[in-house]
Amino acid sequence: MKVEGSCHCGQITFEAEIDPDAVRICHCTDCQTLTGSAYRVNVQTPAASFVLRSGTPKIYIKTAESGNKRAHAFCPNCGTPIYATDPHEPRAYGIRVGTLKQRAELRPMRQIWYRSALPWVTDIRDVPHIERQ
Repeated sequence: MKVEGSCHCGQITFEAEIDPDAVRICHCTDCQTLTGSAYRVNVQTPAASFVLRSGTPKIYIKTAESGNKRAHAFCPNCGTPIYATDPHEPRAYGIRVGTLKQRAELRPMRQIWYRSALPWVTDIRDVPHIERQ
């Protein structure tokens, strides 16, 4: 599936080919902190299919619990997280689904690092709904 994405301010734009069945939720505490939210929704794309159309993301190198390093790219203007990849030899990009125009079509198919999931995240159906602020 071809997808198009951008940061909030539009400075960074990109496109890629993804497998919609590869969408996953990550509950790790690093993703919680880096997003400022309860989890992150990602989809992998091979490096050969990821095309940066405009802008230059800022890179933050994160060291995982395992010692592996990941390059996290975000917009230097608005701060939107764009992707993560290997900092030396990108073979794939973990695109942040929230940046994609097609995000409503991309249902997560797997959850990882579930041991770190916040206890309330599995059932929020009863939280009051407000259509707009």
